[in-house]
Amino acid sequence: MEKKYLFSPGPTMLPQDIMLKMAEPIIHHREDEYKRIFQEVREGLGYLFQTKSEVLLFTSSGTGAMEGAVCNLLSPGDKALVVRGGKFGERWGEICQVYGIEVKPIDVEWGEAVDPELIAECLKEDPSIRAVFTQATETSTGVMHPIKEIAEITGTCEETVIVVDAITGIGVFDIPTDAWNLDVVVSGSQKALMLPPGLSFIALSEKAWRFVERSKLPKYYFDFKQELKSAEKNQNTFTPAITLVIGLRESLRKIRQEGLEAVFARHDLLARATREAVKALGLELFATESPSNALTAVKVPDEIGANEIKDRFFEEFGITVAGGQDRAKGKIIRIAHLGYYGHLDMIMVISALEMLLKEMGYQFELGAGVRAAEGVLISH
Repeated sequence: MEKKYLFSPGPTMLPQDIMLKMAEPIIHHREDEYKRIFQEVREGLGYLFQTKSEVLLFTSSGTGAMEGAVCNLLSPGDKALVVRGGKFGERWGEICQVYGIEVKPIDVEWGEAVDPELIAECLKEDPSIRAVFTQATETSTGVMHPIKEIAEITGTCEETVIVVDAITGIGVFDIPTDAWNLDVVVSGSQKALMLPPGLSFIALSEKAWRFVERSKLPKYYFDFKQELKSAEKNQNTFTPAITLVIGLRESLRKIRQEGLEAVFARHDLLARATREAVKALGLELFATESPSNALTAVKVPDEIGANEIKDRFFEEFGITVAGGQDRAKGKIIRIAHLGYYGHLDMIMVISALEMLLKEMGYQFELGAGVRAAEGVLISH
């Protein structure tokens, strides 16, 4: 018998109690029982996003809420500044182009974080830019972008909003939506929320809601004004993924019980242990600066081969790690530590990495990575 483990940055592993809750008989979404559940979910999402504003919920992957952000905020012919430092930064630009938005890209070397000054210069040169789209974590590279500093810049621009893809950020590290004046924050269920894919979330500031009021792009399913009216009645406009919403209530309860500061500290600890283990093995991090606590992207030597080691992780140990995407394909593996992971999970995946490297002829001291990770964890 072989157990299977998910160490991909979404979907991530699920707690057993949440899975069992979602296995209970389904209820009807227009009855009072669901309304009570949804009211608790709304309150829990406000706690998680650290906002007093409504956090809208849609039955979709995170990309659905990303598309909703574009078509609810902007109008035909508007300009948007897009930070393109990885596959998901590029997605913002692709969505904008579908809706006829003029995209002004800021291309960032994969593995590096954007310099906020570049954004400040662009907005100074062209005040007609209506939105800045960026990631909190660029999942394809393992980089964390300085969204607090970017928001300080957009905060001085009455006619420009910051839109943050925090799908691999919310519940991992501190993203205080209101305190940092983040106008739009998007997330999804299959990351730190420890759920299957299928739910997306979006929080909007008062400033962003003013943009929504004047938006002239077409929208139907992702109609934020209609969804807000429904949410205020503890309902969804369209049939929701009821089972996932029930699981979400349990997930939000677990997060609140642990406390946000403790959740962030746990992710920081696991990330530091993983990074130190990788370096102790003589490997390099793909994120040359501002590595995210959501995942660790590891450069794999050409003689080993990232695709081969990724495949052998699963074949020999039942472990799923993610490979590289696009220009990083065949160059890196990505090991997740967001959501339902603990100390021994990281020791296990590092140990498996060591065994594979040794089998494949890579020269290092066996146990060096595990020892480095244990040193970080013990110091805590």
